[in-house]
Amino acid sequence: MTASAEILDSLRTSVDYDSPIPYYVQIKEALREHIERGDWRPGDQLPGEPELCRIFGVSRTVIRQALKDMEYRGLIVRRKGKGTFVAEPKILEGLVQKLTGFYQDMVERGYTPVSQVLKREVIPANPKVAAYLGLEPDVPVIVIERLRFIEDEPIVLVTTYLPYELCPEILHEDLSGQSLYACLEKRYGLTIARGRRTIEAVPANEYEAQLLQVEKGTPLVLLDSVSYLEDGTPVEYYHALHRGDRSRFEVELVRIREQGGVREVLGGEGVDLPPSNDLA
Repeated sequence: MTASAEILDSLRTSVDYDSPIPYYVQIKEALREHIERGDWRPGDQLPGEPELCRIFGVSRTVIRQALKDMEYRGLIVRRKGKGTFVAEPKILEGLVQKLTGFYQDMVERGYTPVSQVLKREVIPANPKVAAYLGLEPDVPVIVIERLRFIEDEPIVLVTTYLPYELCPEILHEDLSGQSLYACLEKRYGLTIARGRRTIEAVPANEYEAQLLQVEKGTPLVLLDSVSYLEDGTPVEYYHALHRGDRSRFEVELVRIREQGGVREVLGGEGVDLPPSNDLA
């Protein structure tokens, strides 16, 4: 769908040539206003570069810089040979503040998450997985690889490792439409109490790009996490690859004050980083 004539007529097109604000920033803000007001909806096509040059009275270089910045900020997507389109809004996920998994988190936000189980088998733990789970190398672990969908769009590719002796029957559970965390708690009495995780940006390899429907080399957000029971037993290690163009993370911060050698938490309930929303 292309921008209607009415929207183009109402577009703020004046550029203040005497302003210290760069031209491309002024144009970017004008286009952003229309997206945020809902004049252009996700999937709508913006005017082409020549039309935008005519509308704003600036060079193509300026228009390209404005569009490049908007693309970098996830406001638009540019498809080669097709044009520029308003991007789908990013899916907000809590990063550390809740002991819920991806499934519950998405349900609470009004989505219907679905998982495609790509792999589920028992393997000997390699040294890295064994160290995270507090096991000896080659001890049996369950590996589950799932592709998580929101509204038929792949969002997350997650690989989970669980100690086999803690939950052997998980191999037979249908995890396509239920929470792994809820299953662990209800069936095995394994309630995750806290966790530690790292976050970094990584490029998508060919396999990941194909599954997540992005181009090879596209930035992904990698979460690495270890989850623990109340007694400190490691129960789960996972790494999850989130599409950078569709994911945004929310972090709740707390202030920690030292008083007489005692740590006091202000504005929160604890200082451990609980696993929030990647699996279940």
